[in-house]
Amino acid sequence: MSDRQARIAALLSQPALATVLDALNGDGEETRIVGGAVRNLLLSEAASDIDLATTALPKETMRRGAAAGFKPVPTGVDYGTVTLVGHDASFEVTTLRRDIETDGRHAKVIFGRDFAQDALRRDFTINALGLDREGAIHDFCGGLDDLAARKIRFIGDAGARIAEDYLRILRFFRFHARYGQGAPDAEGFAACIAGRAGLEGLSRERVRAEMLKLIVAPGAADAVAAMAGGGLLMPVLGCVPRLARFAAVAERDDAGEVDPAFRLAALAVEVREDTLRLRERLRLSNEEFDRVARIAAALEALAGQAREPVLTSLRHLAHRVGADAVAGALVLLSAAAEQGAQASAQALIADLGRTPLFLPTGRDVTARGMPPGPLVGRVLEQARRDWIEAGCPPDRAVQAALIEKAIAAFSGRI
Repeated sequence: MSDRQARIAALLSQPALATVLDALNGDGEETRIVGGAVRNLLLSEAASDIDLATTALPKETMRRGAAAGFKPVPTGVDYGTVTLVGHDASFEVTTLRRDIETDGRHAKVIFGRDFAQDALRRDFTINALGLDREGAIHDFCGGLDDLAARKIRFIGDAGARIAEDYLRILRFFRFHARYGQGAPDAEGFAACIAGRAGLEGLSRERVRAEMLKLIVAPGAADAVAAMAGGGLLMPVLGCVPRLARFAAVAERDDAGEVDPAFRLAALAVEVREDTLRLRERLRLSNEEFDRVARIAAALEALAGQAREPVLTSLRHLAHRVGADAVAGALVLLSAAAEQGAQASAQALIADLGRTPLFLPTGRDVTARGMPPGPLVGRVLEQARRDWIEAGCPPDRAVQAALIEKAIAAFSGRI
């Protein structure tokens, strides 16, 4: 048994998957694993989401799933999609279909029973592979060869595929960044440029989702540079991208999990106004916006300084915008610098990370006789500033003495 056959056998023997396939197959119906799960399996990568395509109509899928102990959820029943939940797993099952009308964002479909026709309506050849219950791979459009060559190629006419859904422009570059090698497919690249006006009609939530996946992919630097060269990046971001800085950051990132908000800041942020534009254009979540905005505030505070920042000033800044934002800004400012500057920035980040905690709270202030009110916060703020200027001593007694000193300074204003 080859390594590929062993991987296929291991996947098909998973209890929940075997149960759902056995339930949906037979009596004239057939169900296959399709899309990303097959692609990743062949690349020896994890297949976290397993999508299924079936000849059965949604009503029959739900009936068979329920009989096998799954809870059927009609997540997209108008498009033939049912989610079967149970046996500690969930599977998205979609009836074979073909598009009869598209407008660049949505499609009207009719159901069918032809696996080849269903595969040919998909976006890229590597996403159109199928795997049946017996372990046979089905390839209707050269996906296996493209997967071996690490080539991202539209199925059929690239312009026609893009006109069906203009989000495929961003998906082309995202999949190239994740799975491709070398230059993007020339026909697909040209079709993306020709269809770029269609990006304006997409929902910003969909654009956001694709962009945040793209910029954390292994080949993101080359992919966004190609997008910029084709005039495809500015319409998405609304600004001139910082390609050199982004490439330097992407090259230096560790192999662990990459923060998409930080990557976005590296690509598109210089000042706080940039974050407002990005929030509008990409519909950033509150958490993403906060992260990017704090990095921008730190960049503004640190950029253009004639001298290297000292630890004390960084600690004051970290109190205002967060130590993580200051560290991020230092990384961005030194990303394209010489090794000495990068090492210096890393040393400052390490020192900043070793800053002790400032322990006093408002209760410590009121316990010393100051009544609750705005002055409590001002006392804490003054004590913290004095503490930072003193080198951030960790001793509780020293911190308590700084609270007493600040109360004395404000006592005449109570």
